[in-house]
Amino acid sequence: MNIDTIVFFILAGAAVLSAILVVSRRSPIMSVVFLIANFVVLAIVYLTLYAQFIAVIQVIVYAGAIMVLFLFVIMLLNLAKEEQLKEELNYRKRVGIGLVIVLLVQLGIGLFMSVGELPNKLAPNAEKLGTVESIGKILFTQYLLPFEITSILLLVGLIGAIVLAKKRVE
Repeated sequence: MNIDTIVFFILAGAAVLSAILVVSRRSPIMSVVFLIANFVVLAIVYLTLYAQFIAVIQVIVYAGAIMVLFLFVIMLLNLAKEEQLKEELNYRKRVGIGLVIVLLVQLGIGLFMSVGELPNKLAPNAEKLGTVESIGKILFTQYLLPFEITSILLLVGLIGAIVLAKKRVE
């Protein structure tokens, strides 16, 4: 096994662990913190694939803007009564945990049996595909019209939100 494979498996384990922690925490704030950790790990995976632009967008858009939105929603919800959110470990959860363990064992066996079959190289032009330069070149040449239409739609949506908010204030 080469170093790239080892790094990938470490990052994949961190991503899976943080995803499990997202859904297993009782506190919604802690779930959001682990979701941010998951997004950062995925950004590092993108960096290992030489997709720098996608990695930066992953951190800025998801770990930044979307997570702030999630935190605002959580803070606006009245979660003062956390005792009502607690659940006991019933037979459904035990069966679910057992099935997850079986799935993880099967995935582990499948991964370790196919390690020798994994390709060791990226595509010849993979280092150039994820850069800001290549994405910008494609975006502003081949996809210029959809890009401009999207910007107009976003502007119309912004103006509509301002008009609706202004009517509520008055």
